Amino acid sequence: MSAPVLFSRIARRVSIFTFAAVASALVLAQAPAAPTPEQQAARLAMEELNKQPDSVGTGRFAAMKEEIAALPEHVVYRPRDLAALGDSKLGVVAWGNGGCSDDAASSRFHLLELASHGYLVIANGRILSGPGAPPRQPRQAAAQPAAQPAAGQAAAPPSSPTRAAQLTAAIDWALQENQRSGSAYFGRIDPNQVAVSGFSCGGIQALAVAADPRIKTLVLQNTGIFNDAGPAGAMSSEMNLTKEQLQKIHTPTIYILGGDTDIAYANGMDDFKRIAHVPVAVANLLGVGHGGSYNKPNGGAAAQAAVHWLNWTLRCDAEAGKWFLGTDCTLCKDSAWSFEAKGLK
Repeated sequence: MSAPVLFSRIARRVSIFTFAAVASALVLAQAPAAPTPEQQAARLAMEELNKQPDSVGTGRFAAMKEEIAALPEHVVYRPRDLAALGDSKLGVVAWGNGGCSDDAASSRFHLLELASHGYLVIANGRILSGPGAPPRQPRQAAAQPAAQPAAGQAAAPPSSPTRAAQLTAAIDWALQENQRSGSAYFGRIDPNQVAVSGFSCGGIQALAVAADPRIKTLVLQNTGIFNDAGPAGAMSSEMNLTKEQLQKIHTPTIYILGGDTDIAYANGMDDFKRIAHVPVAVANLLGVGHGGSYNKPNGGAAAQAAVHWLNWTLRCDAEAGKWFLGTDCTLCKDSAWSFEAKGLK
C-alpha cells in the first residue's frame, strides 16, 4: 500500500475518532449534573410522598380535590358531599403555592384539611403531584444560562408559573358560582367569609391582593416581604413588593412561620412589627423551618392554627378565638409555638 493511501486512511480514522470524542464531550456537557446525595434523598422522599393517598381531613365534611374545566388555572378543594352542608355556608380561601409554583397539589394535605371544615379552597395551578397528577416527564438537560443584561441595565426578574391575579380570579369565580342558578355552589357560599392565604412566594401573592375589599382575613404562611428589596427581584417578579404594601391590609392578619430557622422568619417578623393599623398576630411553629408542617398528616399543627384563625375571624367562633386571645390562649400555652399579637379583641 502506498504511503499516501495509508496516510489518507489513518487521517480518516483519526477524524472519525476525533468527531466521536467531541460529540461525546458535547453530550456530557449538555447532560444534567449528577444529583447530590441530599438531592437524591429529597427526590426519594418526594416520590414516597406522592404515593400517599389524599386525606379527607379531620373536619365535619370529608374533603376532596378536583380540576374544573370552567376554572382551568386552578384546583378546587371542597367537601365531597355538598348536600351534607345543610344550611351551613362555605367560606372561600384563595391559595398561593410555595415558590409561586403551578403545582396546586403541593400543599394538598393542608388544603384538604381546610376544606374538611367547610371551606372552598381554590389553589393556583393544576394537579402536578400526588394522586391525579399526570406522568412525570423525563429529566431534561440543563437549560442554557439566560442572556446577561447590557452594561448599566438591571436584570429583569424571572417570571413565575402563577400570578397574584389568579387569587382574585378564584374569588371572582366562587362568588359568581354562588349566584349562578344550576351551579353546585348556588347559594352555598357566604360572600362575607372570604380569605386569602399562601405559602412563601404564594404568601407574597396573597399580600399583593390584600386591598381587595371582599377579603375578610389573611393567613400568611412561611412568608414576608423582603426586608432588603434586592433579593426579591432576583427570585421572581411575583415577589417584588415593598413594605408599603402592608398599609393596604384592611383585615385581621396572621403570619404562621417556622421559627428562626425559617428563611422567611426575619421578613415575616419585620412585617408583623410594622403592621399597626389592623389586628395582627404571628405564630411560630418552632423547629420546623421553612417547610412548615404541610406534608404532615392533615397538614399538621400549622393547618390546625389556620383552621381556628379562619373559624374565629370569618365565623365569629368564640371557641376558635381562644387559640389566640389573652395571655392564657391555646397557642400561648403550647410549648411547640411562640405567639405574639397586637390589637386582637
